[in-house]
Amino acid sequence: MKIVWLALIVAALPARPPSAEWPQWRGPARDGAAPGLQRAQWPAALTPAWKVEVGLGHASPVVSGGRVFQFSRQGEQETLQAFDLASGARAWQQSYAAPYRVNSAASGHGPGPKATPAVAGGRVFTFGIAGALSAFDAASGRLLWRREFGKDFPATAPTYGSAQSPLVDGNRVIVHVGGEGKGALSAFDAATGATLWSWTGDGPGYASPVVAELGGARQLVAFTQSMMVGLAPDTGALLWKLPFTTSYDQNAVTPLAGPGGLLVYSGLDQPLRAARVDGSSGHWTVTTLWENAEVSAYMSSPVVAGGRICGLSHRRKGQLFCVDAATGKTAWVSDGRQGDNASLVAAGSALLALSTDGELTVADAAGPAYRVLRRWTVASSPTWAHLAVLPEGVLVKDVDSLAFLRF
Repeated sequence: MKIVWLALIVAALPARPPSAEWPQWRGPARDGAAPGLQRAQWPAALTPAWKVEVGLGHASPVVSGGRVFQFSRQGEQETLQAFDLASGARAWQQSYAAPYRVNSAASGHGPGPKATPAVAGGRVFTFGIAGALSAFDAASGRLLWRREFGKDFPATAPTYGSAQSPLVDGNRVIVHVGGEGKGALSAFDAATGATLWSWTGDGPGYASPVVAELGGARQLVAFTQSMMVGLAPDTGALLWKLPFTTSYDQNAVTPLAGPGGLLVYSGLDQPLRAARVDGSSGHWTVTTLWENAEVSAYMSSPVVAGGRICGLSHRRKGQLFCVDAATGKTAWVSDGRQGDNASLVAAGSALLALSTDGELTVADAAGPAYRVLRRWTVASSPTWAHLAVLPEGVLVKDVDSLAFLRF
């Protein structure tokens, strides 16, 4: 009788919706959009579910199959850990020796990995701060393969450490290996790690590559050390290149495929720009459609929220902004001093911005002026890692811990 009553009670409980996936850098589509997360009201407070110590680093948590994967540094080792999303219980941990000396100009960022893992096909792919590319079995944590490039390039990481998050495209894992002045934007076989193709036209930047439909063709778009390029994802053939440099070779903003086939990009002290990529004449061209010098993205990659291009400008020590996608005209800009960096997520017409001081702001992206809908303190130490957003809540990585907070 007790068993029957228990079954009836369980059946009467509301079913929990399945957790959405956040399997890579900037979410399911690699564009900072949180699918299905549109709320009429945001709660006054977030409810802490669990918190665990994981180690140092700016790599973002990723979520797949009810598990959270976190890549970080513990002592002289880089460590990948898997946790149960519901409880925070650790399922497995794998570590490997990864000695690394931080450039003095980036000492405040620490020696932890900066590249966010990618989960696909039952595998987790990581890219260490010194340029080691690894594949692990997502269920058990077993190492499947590892590639290191010390025999191929004078340096295996750019000046401030490898920061490109691996991109999984079918059976390919794509990342830019090598270091300053010499590298290879390459595709590796996801199952074996074998090199499938390499483009050796430049050293790596710090932004992550994306795949987008541009000019009627599927293209791999990436910032390198001194340019932005478009390659054929299946062969690595160069389609086009656009010279683009910033002070200290800090190309760090992930390109964004915007509405109507726009390609949106920016960099330190560079205007926010939108371009049209076209190959209809038999050769590829990149034409600037608009630029907005009022805002300039340095490290924060923009998103599409409320039908607008929204981001964080480094001007006035950090200003959130939204601009019209068709014209580039500024729709609104916030007061200054919002922070050095922010991870940005679009949730319908809302813009979520996690600043480096642990403050998570929800702003109305579609409104006529900057308007805060809600603001929460989600960490007590700096939060450089990108936010992961699910229907149930948010995952926040601070200096050395990972927390899940429910809406």
